[in-house]
Amino acid sequence: MKWRERKPSLRKKVYLSLGSLATILLLSGLLSILEYRRMSNYVSDLITSNINSIVLSQRLSDLTQEHNHQMLSVVVMNDISLMPEFREMPFAVVADSLRTTFTSESAQPMLDSVVTSFDDFVMTSRKFDEVFLADTVNTGEWFFGTLQPKYNSLIQNLGKLNELIHEELKYNSENFDAGFYRSIIPGVVSVSAGLILILLLLYFIMVNYVRPIYRISEGIDNYRASARRHVYEMDGDDQLANINTGVGELIEENLELKRRVKALKEERTTDD
Repeated sequence: MKWRERKPSLRKKVYLSLGSLATILLLSGLLSILEYRRMSNYVSDLITSNINSIVLSQRLSDLTQEHNHQMLSVVVMNDISLMPEFREMPFAVVADSLRTTFTSESAQPMLDSVVTSFDDFVMTSRKFDEVFLADTVNTGEWFFGTLQPKYNSLIQNLGKLNELIHEELKYNSENFDAGFYRSIIPGVVSVSAGLILILLLLYFIMVNYVRPIYRISEGIDNYRASARRHVYEMDGDDQLANINTGVGELIEENLELKRRVKALKEERTTDD
């Protein structure tokens, strides 16, 4: 009795097979979700920083462009009262904020070049009042010959900075796509492993359970049709093997019983 209780259960085998398959799929699915969230959060932060860098860089360009246009208005209108008061503090604040949004070290030298160009532009633009009031200097020639090249250099450096930021944004976007594909690899592996396990489980059930059941059923049909013995032998000692053994024993007992009944009938016929 104790030996029978220690026999592997058919139900337990099925539960273990399906449970293993479900566990593998669940763990791989969780890994896929966690990896995707990690990559998504990381790359999203980088992309957000790149977008902030673009906004701040555009803000720097707008500040200098506005001041340059206002000075150009003074030259065109020949009215010094239109001279704007350029505030350097907003530019410095925006530049410092821009420095903190960079996602790579390669943009730092370019921002330093922008700041240097800006300082050069500001130092030159401070001479505008002196040049405008001087009778010996043509304001228009000084503006387009001296100040405007400083402004163009600043705008050019800002353009290079924007190109660098856009390249970083493109790289981070592509990295996000690559990270997405990397994050779904565990899911693909889990699905592939699940399909393989399902095929293995199907093979296991067909070989160890379905085919024996067919053989047991065939043995019963043979017994009914021609009183043949059930000679199919199964490996293992689970419930299905027990059923097969029981069917074979019952068929043998019935065959023995039929032989005895037949022998008794023959004895009675002989006695008569």
